[in-house]
Amino acid sequence: MRPFFLTVTLLTLSNVFMTFAWYAHLKELSHKPWVIAALLSWGIALFEYMLQVPANRIGYTVMSVAQLKILQEVITLSVFVPFAVLYLKEPLKLDYLWAGLCMLAAVYFIFRSRWSGG
Repeated sequence: MRPFFLTVTLLTLSNVFMTFAWYAHLKELSHKPWVIAALLSWGIALFEYMLQVPANRIGYTVMSVAQLKILQEVITLSVFVPFAVLYLKEPLKLDYLWAGLCMLAAVYFIFRSRWSGG
C-alpha cells in the first residue's frame, strides 16, 4: 500500500479510538467518577497511539509535518461528525458543513505546492 494511503488508513483508525477515548465516556460513564473515565480513556488512547505514531512516521516519508497535521484535522472532523450524530445523538448542524469547507480550503493551501509540482 502506498505510504499516503497507508497513512490515511492508520490515521482514520487512530481517530476512531481517539474519538471514543475523548468523548464516549460522556455517554457511557457519566454516572462514574471522572477518574474512572480518565483511566479508561487512557487505556483506549494507548491503541490510538499505537496507530497514530506509525501513521505519522510513514506519512512523514511523503508529506511535510504541516501536511500531516492538516490531514489529521480533516480525518478528525470526518470521524467526529458521524460519531457525534450517530453515537452521541447530537443534532446535525450546518456548522459542520462550514467547518468542513474551511478544512477543504486548508487542504488546498497546504497541499497546493505538491499538486502543482513545485
